[in-house]
Amino acid sequence: MLPKQLRQRVTNALLACALGGLAGCGKPSDNGDAATCTTATLGQAAACSGRLLGTALATAHFSEESYMSRALEFNYVTPENEMKWEHTEPTRDQFSFDLGDQIVDFANQNGIRVKGHTLVWHNQLPSWVGAISDPDDLRAAMLDHITTEVEHFRGKVAAWDVVNEAWDPNDPTLLRDSVFSELLGPAFIDDAFTAARAADPDVKLYYNDYGADGLGAKSDSIYDMVADMKTRGIPIDGVGLQMHWRSSAARPSASDVAANIQRLGALGLEVVISEMDVDICNGGTLDEQAAMFHDVVAACLSQPACKAVTFWGITDKYSWLNYFDTSCADGDTPRPLLFDDDYQRKPAYAGVLDALARR
Repeated sequence: MLPKQLRQRVTNALLACALGGLAGCGKPSDNGDAATCTTATLGQAAACSGRLLGTALATAHFSEESYMSRALEFNYVTPENEMKWEHTEPTRDQFSFDLGDQIVDFANQNGIRVKGHTLVWHNQLPSWVGAISDPDDLRAAMLDHITTEVEHFRGKVAAWDVVNEAWDPNDPTLLRDSVFSELLGPAFIDDAFTAARAADPDVKLYYNDYGADGLGAKSDSIYDMVADMKTRGIPIDGVGLQMHWRSSAARPSASDVAANIQRLGALGLEVVISEMDVDICNGGTLDEQAAMFHDVVAACLSQPACKAVTFWGITDKYSWLNYFDTSCADGDTPRPLLFDDDYQRKPAYAGVLDALARR
């Protein structure tokens, strides 16, 4: 279906809700009963299918009214940077959770769930972590960091990205070179999940990575890793598939994404689309972008194991790709999200809502 038609479908549905003429425009139910569901926002439409629909939030924009208003479209949020190690423990044994607390407070006040992000990652580390050379010291520092942060947010977040991007992007059969893999070997992953579970017995624990969205060598490595973790009793609840896509680059098909989700679900794991955006610089169109968002959400909805889709930001104006994507031609910008620089809904918004409406 063409994005123009998608937009018309959404417009008609919202108008019917406003006039009270459409069944399913009432208060959302906990069990996703279509007879009592509303589609006034993306989060409400997702709740009708028993899913969470999320966005990454940055406290730097909390003073902007339009930003906060659009954040209420969602029923799930992930701190973009505020819970990463460089922010929460910049100096050893000196913790600061003020920024993360701001996001949790906003979410709790508005009935929105939170996924913590991220406990162990090779990037955005304080310099003191990278300077550790003794394996026992690094392991102690890692376990202390995980325990302290997870205990602080215990009961306030629904899930954690425990380990982030541990597999090598260039050789997907190997773990990435990092201070953790070099000093601790692959056991650091088991240790991280075990420590997180001890600190909060009820929170969901996820492994999160990119470039493993469909079927392929990297997703095979991750599948084998988490299957082995399950067999050995390591506490892992799910896998996050990031999906930072470019319209001008090769990407997996929706059917491959669904197949990957299905096999992970067969292990007894949840799957979340954890950081989705679609860069359309260098010739990509809004219509192509809308179709990709639609197809990924539809693939998630087709698989019971897929519990959530999170977009990596609200507005194009503040996307991380504005600073890290160097592939855009002069004068072009990534424009990867559901809302434009002025917080207006793009065709991608209608694509997502249409996929949800067809649950």
